Amino acid sequence: MPAPAWEDLNDFLDEEEFATPVTITRADGVVLTLSGIYEDQYMDAQLGEYVMDTDRPRVWCKQSDVPGVQRGDICEVDAATYDVMGQPQGDGTGMAMLDLAVRNDAGF
Repeated sequence: MPAPAWEDLNDFLDEEEFATPVTITRADGVVLTLSGIYEDQYMDAQLGEYVMDTDRPRVWCKQSDVPGVQRGDICEVDAATYDVMGQPQGDGTGMAMLDLAVRNDAGF
């Protein structure tokens, strides 16, 4: 489904307002530079009686800006480096979410 005619995602992803620069390095070496909205939610994950506090970093961006992005690619946001945890998840409006995980020093 295309974005509504009245909504310009470039206006929404203005780096002087909400967005921040994002760099994604795909496994094939292609580097993508785009604007995205970074969020790092903090949540309680529960499995049976076990409860774990965890973070959930992710980036929202235009779906058309992330062709070929997949698990194992590298994402840089605000001087921090993350692993991309899966393919972009489109929301039906032209935006997509990338799940991220903090990249450890060993690179995996």
